[in-house]
Parts: sequence; C-alpha cells; structure tokens
Amino acid sequence: MKRNNRTKTESATPTLIRFDWAMKRLLRQKANFTVLEGFLSVLLNEEVKIGSIRESEGNQEHPEDKFNRVDIFVENTHGELLIIEMQNSEQVDYFLRMLYGASKAVTEHISKGDPYSKVRKVYHINIVYFELGQGKDYVYVGSNEFRGLHYGDVLQLTKDQKTFFKRENRKNVRDVKDLFPYYYLLCVKNFDVAAENSLDEWMYYLKNNAIPDNFTAPGLDEARKRLRYDNLSDEEKRNYDNHLEETRNIRSSIDTAVFKGELIGLEKGEAIGLEKGEAIGLEKGEAIGERKKALNIARNLLSKGMSVHDVCDVTGLSEEQIISDT
Repeated sequence: MKRNNRTKTESATPTLIRFDWAMKRLLRQKANFTVLEGFLSVLLNEEVKIGSIRESEGNQEHPEDKFNRVDIFVENTHGELLIIEMQNSEQVDYFLRMLYGASKAVTEHISKGDPYSKVRKVYHINIVYFELGQGKDYVYVGSNEFRGLHYGDVLQLTKDQKTFFKRENRKNVRDVKDLFPYYYLLCVKNFDVAAENSLDEWMYYLKNNAIPDNFTAPGLDEARKRLRYDNLSDEEKRNYDNHLEETRNIRSSIDTAVFKGELIGLEKGEAIGLEKGEAIGLEKGEAIGERKKALNIARNLLSKGMSVHDVCDVTGLSEEQIISDT
C-alpha cells in the first residue's frame, strides 16, 4: 500500500532526550527495561523480556564510539542476543559493519567444544540517520534464504530438523532462515508519514524526540515518564547538552567537508570545461579557416576556366559548396 501522507503535527509531551543517549545512560538500568522491551516487542512483533544487558564496544569512552556509534547488547529471557546500534554519521561500508557485528556476537557466545546447536540466535537492529542504500521504505528486514539455482525453490527444514530444534527450546524456528541472524534497518530519515501503527509511533519518536499524547505503542508511555529532559539531574543535563553539542559539531564538520568537496569539484569541472571549450573553439576556427582558404582557391580556378568537377577534385569541396559559396 502506497503511503505518502506527511506526518501531522500533534499535541505532544515536552521534548524528550534522544534515544541514543538514553540507551547509553538510562535504558541500561533495570528500572527502565520496560522502555526497551516495548520497542523490541513492537519491532520483532513478539513479546520480548530482557534478561540482561551486556557490555559491548558501544560502552567505550573513545570519541568515535561516544558520538558516532552507540550500541546496546541485550540478552532476552530465551537466551537470544539482540544488538541495537544507532548511527548518526554516514558510513559507506556500514553493511559490512553489520555483518561483522552479528558474526562477532555468534562466535563470542559459544565455547570451544560446544555443539553447533548452542549457537545463539542474533538480532542486529540498526537505527540510522542517513541514507543507507537505495530504497523508499523506512524499515527493512533481512536474513539468509537458500533458493534453488535450477528450480527456484526455497530450502526448507526436514521434519526431523524441526523436531530437533523444538527439543533445543527453539520454538520460533520454522524455516532455515530462522537459524541465521536477522537484520533490521530503521531508516529514520525516510520516515515521513502519519503514524498508523505502533512501529510508526516509535519511528516518530526516533525522528522527533517527542511522543504525541495519543500514541499508545508499548514502551512509549514509560518513555514519556522516564526520558523527559526536565527529569534529569543537573549533571545528567550537562552531559546530555554536551552530547548534543558534540553531535552538532560532528554534523557541521561533515557538512563542511562535503561543501568544500563540492566547491573543489565545481572548480575542477569549470577548468576542464573551459579547456575543452577552448579546444573545441580552436578546432572549429581552424576548420572555418581551411574552408575559406579552399573556397578562395576554388574561385581562382573557376575564373581560369577549370570545370566545377575538376575544382572539387583539387580542393576537396563538394559541388554544392562551390556553387553556393562562390
């Protein structure tokens, strides 16, 4: 169904803090798990309960991690791993970074000697604020699927395999793809519609840092209460304001670099265009000069009684050119 209606301005609670900063500072606290559980339940379309939040690269205090990469590593009550990563700055190899993150989670959470049945299910959730690939949607889901080269059929689990995975407490495994990491892409920049469901309501918050009073998606009511700026301590407010300022500085630096790159490209383009224009002009001028010279010769030969046919052979001009221009 095509959706092109723009987001309407609605009555909303006071501006909330950004979700990336909330994940790093507030949502790791057990008292605030309900916010994250609501978001994950809406996205995965099933009830999610957080067992624990693990340490990850996103907790490092390196500036690159602090402002450009914020992730949270969740283990749910079923032992599945959920990586939530937010990216503000454009990264051309981001798809490979997703692959690396999911693969690392798989390999780091199985011990040597364990059977492959102990490999954890991984969900890699990416919230990006730049154009990632070419596409019009604002939520994409991807996983592994094996399709026949000759018949085009999708490889399915056997009855024995389904029984085996059910015994391993993997009741959600219905297809081969359910064994592999699932990737979710939330392209915030592409969201520009009126909220029609719970996921849209979460997308609205991610884009606008505000939650209209009529939104009822799981987790948003808790977010209204717990993620308000005026509820922060003085120290938290200073940290949050510094985070926003650093984010603006990084965005400004990127925009400046892009602008300077465009100027350099424009200058080079103009120089190349001028050089090509001069070359084309010179070539056309030489051609006109040669034609005029040939016409002068043709006039002299014709005045001496040479036939038009013979003049054509001598000058290389056509009969039409000689007749019309002499």
